[in-house]
Parts: sequence; C-alpha cells; structure tokens
Amino acid sequence: MILAVLYCLLWSFQTSAGHFPRACVSSKNLMEKECCPPWSGDGSPCGQLSGRGSCQNILLSNAPLGPQFPFTGVDDRESWPSIFYNRTCQCSGNFTGFDCGNCKFGFWGPNCTDRRLLVRRNIFDLSAPEKDKFFAYLTLAKHTISSDYVIPIGTYGQMKNGSTPMFSDINIYDLFVWIHYYVSMDALLGGSEIWRDIDFAHEAPAFLPWHRLFLLRWEQEIQKLTGDENFTIPYWDWRDAEKCDICTDEYMGGQHPTNPNLLSPASFFSSWQIICSRLEEYNSHQSLCNGTPEGPLRRNPGNHDKSRTPRLPSAADVEFCLSLTQYESGSMDKAANFSFRNTLEGFASPLTGIADASQSSMHNALHIYMNGTMSQVQGSANDPIFLLHHAFVDSIFEQWLRRHHPLQEVYPEANAPIGHNRESYMVPFIPLYRNGDFFISSKDLGYDYSYLQDSDSDSFQDYIKSYLEQAGRIWSWLLGAAMVGAALTALLAGLVSLLCGHKRKELAEEKQPLLMEKEDYHSLLYQSHL
Repeated sequence: MILAVLYCLLWSFQTSAGHFPRACVSSKNLMEKECCPPWSGDGSPCGQLSGRGSCQNILLSNAPLGPQFPFTGVDDRESWPSIFYNRTCQCSGNFTGFDCGNCKFGFWGPNCTDRRLLVRRNIFDLSAPEKDKFFAYLTLAKHTISSDYVIPIGTYGQMKNGSTPMFSDINIYDLFVWIHYYVSMDALLGGSEIWRDIDFAHEAPAFLPWHRLFLLRWEQEIQKLTGDENFTIPYWDWRDAEKCDICTDEYMGGQHPTNPNLLSPASFFSSWQIICSRLEEYNSHQSLCNGTPEGPLRRNPGNHDKSRTPRLPSAADVEFCLSLTQYESGSMDKAANFSFRNTLEGFASPLTGIADASQSSMHNALHIYMNGTMSQVQGSANDPIFLLHHAFVDSIFEQWLRRHHPLQEVYPEANAPIGHNRESYMVPFIPLYRNGDFFISSKDLGYDYSYLQDSDSDSFQDYIKSYLEQAGRIWSWLLGAAMVGAALTALLAGLVSLLCGHKRKELAEEKQPLLMEKEDYHSLLYQSHL
C-alpha cells in the first residue's frame, strides 16, 4: 500500500539525464558538430547571459594510448565525443550540465553556492518506509521516459555522418543500463568483424572513477525526478557474506519457486524487463542495442562456476586490497600485478596481488556469483543489485584514497588503454567529465558513507600508517644515518669543547648568561637537524 501511494505521488515529476541531449540530436546539430543548447533560465546558449557558461571548442588530450586497441577511426567512442560534437557548453564556477543548468556535485541552491554532504547508508539500516521509498523510486525511473535525453540506435556512419539522425526515447532507469552497455560493447569493425578487447570503463584505470561518476549521475537524476534532494543510493556490505542476504522478497527479490533462474512472483522486480543483453545478435548485425525489452530479469545466486569463484570476498580480502600502495601498474589492464585497481576489480588475487586469468574475485566475484543478468558485463546494470554492489565497491575506493592520499598525478596520464588516460573524457557522458576529475575524495564530490564516518576518528592513524610502512622499508638506511649523525655530533661536541675551554676558564668567576652562546645555539640546531 505504501509503495502504491508513493508511486502515484511521484508521477508528477518528469525529468532525467544521461547520454545524448535531446536538444542536440537534429541533423543540424550533428552536421555542425555542436551541442550548446539554450539554458531555460535566460534562453541563451549555455546560460551565457547569466554568466553560467559559453559554447567552446572541445580540447582533446593527445597523450599516447596503450597497445590494446590497434585501430584508429573505426569506433564512434574514440576521442570522445569528437565523432559527434567538437563544440559543447563549457560551464563556469560551480555550474555544470549540457546547458550549464545544473550544479556540480556537492553544490546546491539557485546559484550553486551552497555546499552539502549526503551520506550513503547500508541498505539494512534503512527503515521500512525508507526501503519502500527506494523501491518506489526505482519503479518510477523504470516507467518514466526521459525528457532530456535519447539514445542512438545506429552508429554515426549508419546515420550518414549525421544527416539522418537515428535516436530513440528510453526510460530513465534503462538509460543508465544503456550507458553501461555502450561503454563496454565490442568495437564494430564492419562486415562481420568485431574487436572484443576494448572497454572504456573496465579492465583499466578508469574502472573506479567511471563507476563513481555513473552512480553520482544516477543518484542526481533520481533526486531531480522525485524532488527528494537528500536521496542517496544504499550500499550492500558483502564482506564475509555466506549467501546473498539481500536476495529476499523483502529486499531485492527471492528465487522463483519453480524456476530458480527467475525472481519470485512476490518480488518487487519480478515483472521487470531487461535490455541490451543480446550481444552476439548486435555484433552479427553490426548494430546497437535499441532499448527493446528482451525478457525478464534473471538471477540464480550461488549456482555459479565455483572453480572460478569459490567464495564471496572477505574482510581480509578487502584489507589486502587497501594495503596495496600502487593504484595502477605495468600494462594497466587486467594483467597488472600489485595494482589496487586490478585487485579490487577482481582480475588479480586478493591474497597475492598477482593477476590470475583463471579466477574472478572481489568486484567480479559478486557479478559471477549472481549467475544471471548481473553476470554479463554489458547488461549487468539491468539488475538493481548492481547499484548496491557498486556503491560498496566505491566505498572501498574511497577508503584507499583516504588511507594513501594520492596526488592526482598518481592516476596514469598516458599509455593506458583507450579511454582510460587521466585527461580522457568519459564515454558516453555529456556534459563532459575527465577520468582524473573523480580521482578525489567523495567528500569533495558531496557524499560520504555511513560506515566510513564512524571511522573518521582513526583517519590520522590511517594517514600516518603509509608513512610508517615506508619508514619500515628504509629502516636499515635510517639506522645507518643515525649512527653517522651520532658520530658527527660527538666529534663536533669535542671540537667545541676544546675551542671554548679557554673562554670558559675566563668566565669561571662570572655569572652564567641566560642565553646560549651563538656557537652553542648553532651546534644545538645542527644536532636537532641531524
């Protein structure tokens, strides 16, 4: 009953955001390669009359890429978004959005000057009304057509280089499913040829920043859709879980009594239809997913390939990941060793940090464990568990950032796989965001995690821990330096004693001064420095 009431009340809000702005998909926009729509507040492009932004050329990074994708000019996502647009709104101050009509993450108010910090909470800490409201929001998003964005249903070439636009409406929830499909789809090379070793959001450095932005954009659109400015995505803490404890009808859906691959009829999501799951069909036709429903949500947790994923991640696995000091290493892909990103993503062992193609652990383990729609990369966002899972993965990323305090320069500037360099724009978002922009603390983006707030008192210990670890590694050098310093100090003290002996004898009968002699002062300073 509560859900029904909430659902009816929320139908009055009809807005969204995501990929191609509806205002920028005419043949004129595509032929001129410009996406600078007017802001509704003053009617000027990018809100220029109000000082919000202006229409400018896009500056692309020319940093070299890794060798994983050996082609140029064959995929619409290369040098994003230059295939479609080379001029977009460049917003000023705290303004953002495809028309500069929104505020940057962490800011609020009519002029985007108010700071705020929202808190993502454990789904098991939500009250019954809060949980029901979350489910109502999901359903509303699933049944509300985006008023601001559309999806392309053909490549730029199939659109005859923009002269014949091919776009389709889509609901808000499926818009983000489509985004996750598009960023990870195979490259269509023409004819029947494809290239599978390409992904702009996985298996490389941008995995964590890209999904951080994905969640923030999804969260932001639910806030706009519902008018609930304080909405945040709940997370599922799966550390040491022995089973899928959110896979019940009370939460994300139990199993069907006669078909274990489907959700229970009593589940809130049993009637949901999925999109973008027929990858081989798209590849064989050299076509894009067009958002057409393709069947029910599928999930059979625990009945997966246990030789590949023997268990769910443990708290010890998470702690090992957090102990890794390198964000990225080596080839910066799924073969990277001792890489925090690669280990958390699940391509390297959480026991050794060594890449292991035969195992799927950490983040990947949860996807494999669900044994259904979640287990296919491109279509995994169809399952709402995706949101809860990635919120917790993001919290681990946040813990690593707070523990190691990396400079932005730690994120690779060059030679990462295509789309993953620091200054590369994230596919397929408009407005534009760079990978490096999200290699910062979540607090700077306006959100935090409830369980990390509880540990803020230990932040100094976390901060100093990395320095103590470094000191431990160079202890022998420090000990040797200390011994040399002690010897030099003793030698200097002896010289000072000899040189000043005569002077002390003359002053023996005088009262001792309150201040040290200049030479003694410098000697003390020198010893202190040593």
